[in-house]
Amino acid sequence: MAELNLKQITDKLNNEFTGGTRKLVFWYDDKAEFEEDIDSLEISNAKIYHLEKDNQFYTKYFLERKDTETNYLIYAPFPRPQVRDNHLEDMLLYSKQFFADRASLLTVDLGIDQKYKPVIQKHIKFFGAKDRTQKFYELELENFTKESIEVALMSVLCKTRIAFFDEVVRVVLTEDKLEDNKFLDAFKKYDLLEAFWRLCEEQFGYTDVEPTLEKLVITMFVTYTQRYIQGEVPSSWKNFVSYKSGNIIAFLDNLMNNVLYRGKYDDLSSLVSKSLNAKSALESYNPEALLNCDTFEVVDQIIIGWIKDRLLSEDVGAKLNNLSMTEICKDRRKKHFREKYRTEYHLLESAYNVILAANYQSEEGLKDIVIQYITSDYKIDSQYRKFYLNYDQLSDNAPFEKLRDLVENIYTNEYLAKSVYSWNSALKKGDMKSVLPLQRSFYSKYVQPSKDRVVVIISDAMRYEVGQSLFTKLQNDEKCSPKFEAMMGVLPSYTRLGMGALLPHRTLELNDDSKVLVDGMPSESLKQRESILNSNTQKSRTIQFDDVKLMKKTELREVFTGMDVVYIYHNQIDARGDKLNTENEVFTACAEAVEEVFTLIKRLSVSANTYHFIVTADHGFIYKRDKLQERDKIVHFADNDAFVNRRFIVSEEAVEDDGIMSLSMGEILGNSDSKILSVPISSNVFKVSGGGQNFVHGGSSPQEMIIPVIDVKVEKGHADTRPAQIMLVSMVQKVTNLISSLDFIQSDAVSDVVKETSYKIFFISEDNEKISNECIYIADKKDNDPSKRIFRLKFNFKNKQYDKSKSYYLVAYDDKNNVEVLRHGVVMDIAFADDFGFGF
Repeated sequence: MAELNLKQITDKLNNEFTGGTRKLVFWYDDKAEFEEDIDSLEISNAKIYHLEKDNQFYTKYFLERKDTETNYLIYAPFPRPQVRDNHLEDMLLYSKQFFADRASLLTVDLGIDQKYKPVIQKHIKFFGAKDRTQKFYELELENFTKESIEVALMSVLCKTRIAFFDEVVRVVLTEDKLEDNKFLDAFKKYDLLEAFWRLCEEQFGYTDVEPTLEKLVITMFVTYTQRYIQGEVPSSWKNFVSYKSGNIIAFLDNLMNNVLYRGKYDDLSSLVSKSLNAKSALESYNPEALLNCDTFEVVDQIIIGWIKDRLLSEDVGAKLNNLSMTEICKDRRKKHFREKYRTEYHLLESAYNVILAANYQSEEGLKDIVIQYITSDYKIDSQYRKFYLNYDQLSDNAPFEKLRDLVENIYTNEYLAKSVYSWNSALKKGDMKSVLPLQRSFYSKYVQPSKDRVVVIISDAMRYEVGQSLFTKLQNDEKCSPKFEAMMGVLPSYTRLGMGALLPHRTLELNDDSKVLVDGMPSESLKQRESILNSNTQKSRTIQFDDVKLMKKTELREVFTGMDVVYIYHNQIDARGDKLNTENEVFTACAEAVEEVFTLIKRLSVSANTYHFIVTADHGFIYKRDKLQERDKIVHFADNDAFVNRRFIVSEEAVEDDGIMSLSMGEILGNSDSKILSVPISSNVFKVSGGGQNFVHGGSSPQEMIIPVIDVKVEKGHADTRPAQIMLVSMVQKVTNLISSLDFIQSDAVSDVVKETSYKIFFISEDNEKISNECIYIADKKDNDPSKRIFRLKFNFKNKQYDKSKSYYLVAYDDKNNVEVLRHGVVMDIAFADDFGFGF
């Protein structure tokens, strides 16, 4: 360590003061390099005397008259004066002079070849402070060259934990402004600025008569862009293209993909984009040429603009590089700026799928219409929902207003108008009982046959397409085995009747007071529904989702233990959609409903020992974003005693008018009810006061009546967990030392979900030869602060000849299953030497 320099000096001085005769030793420290250390020297047989420029006469008097017996080290923190000016010159004739060359001491101490001593001497000012010297030692360089020494010096000034030039450049570019950069100022102070720019040329091919950080960064980004666009970069950029594109691409790739530095990349990208006026320069390019480039945000903006223009022209067949618009959107969501433009790409993809319905044609028979809906048409509803889900997330949706108008027009006037009309035309002619299982048969078909405890989750207004989203999410969970079916809901398709139909019953009726009776019993409240369940299955219970959500594990077990059937009522979608001030949030509520029900299933499977679930709904809904016009409202003349809703009227007599269809309630519910149900044959509504207008249900349409049924069985066992992951933090492309240290980060803190694991980490050649020692790291850190999850590993490399043209890799394997989790390419640039007993 650094203290060894002083030990060498101490040993040499103590050797000078051996023997029985008195000795005086003069030490002229020309640059005062050891002024701070002199008093800490442990000299056993002499005292230290501090010589000053103006106390020479006193010194001569003191040493030759006052104390003539003690050995003295006379330390002078200045050069030896010329003979004519040196009043102690005669004393030097019978004394000794000591020379302490810090550069020589450092060279010997570090084991640096003497031919590199001039490098140490050139930067000797750097070693004037203990802390800098100590940090240099702590880098533990093994292979010293002119370059490695310079990089190490810069690394200390940049406060990097390892000595790699990429790390130095990363710090310089990202941890201070490009102008008046404090790191360049430090390089200049310690005579390293010329070395920095020389290494920038060697590493990145950047050379300039008057180099600047801004031009270095521009060179990097332009060179990166040149690699990933088809054709040439703009003519005004060509002078910035470097011949060392590989190193630049590796550097920027590491920067943009590193969890700690990607934000810094974005800042640099924005700066270069503005400096080069990239938007103006690249707008003239065919978007096809930019498809693989993600250097600047403007590339995404250009591609998004192109897709939007094609969609507005309804040119759904347009392609770039043989990729459809949806394929382009999916591909761009994998690029660097995916987080910033993810919403726009999702929006465009959904718009594309809705616009495909511009020439929508419906089947005619009820069975064929149902098949068409549950296999393909539901996707149009889903894409329309997802379009608005993303549209509402945009901070500025003005650029997409025309696209929104087109989507709205096609969904409402082409798809919804035609599909609902065809549905009702077929429904009046056909028999709804013959095409799908009836919601009225839900309990007997799905719940009663279950031999184990079953939890029925009824999510109010979870229409078929939303159920499909939940089904897909469950399918993607390896512990879940879901089955998806559809059933035909009741009419009118509203909450009280739908909830009643899902209970066990022999009779279901809507009485004259518009109350729903199940086997003659009221069914509106939670307690009433529980009574109906108990009349069929004694060990049964009803509970609200909001109550379950707040329960602790012990409380959950108390509720579910011993039960055969539990009905959980979840109300996210309907609760939001039925209110005027929140109906436009209904699509957000749909997404939240999917997450909440999924989480509930996973939680109960772990905490309540329940593994069989059935998810369904009381009814679906129709939602259109544009406000209803007066022409969309049907004026009715129903009796005062009629049960009137926006989407249905139940009365003693049919409501006769254009655009209205009437059905027998007795036929719908399978009883002797003489009342008549009247519904619009389109998506229009009856004109009534109050409530919302965009979110409606109760009427007759596939969206309102086709109900999802998801039967889920969850594998018994522990909750889903994943191992703690690791990532490389150090910016390293080239290894130059036989012993090198690298920094990694444990990506997530260990928790209930993230479990500790161990990794084997080492270097290999392209032929899978192991070329370093194997480090074992146990990922068990629980700190939430990412900086506290950074760890360092030291690698010792085989002392052999490495081929710079071949590929070498840092790899990491999960120690439990031997699966590779990390692979990072490097260049091995280690000077070959004889084996020093590394033992490989």
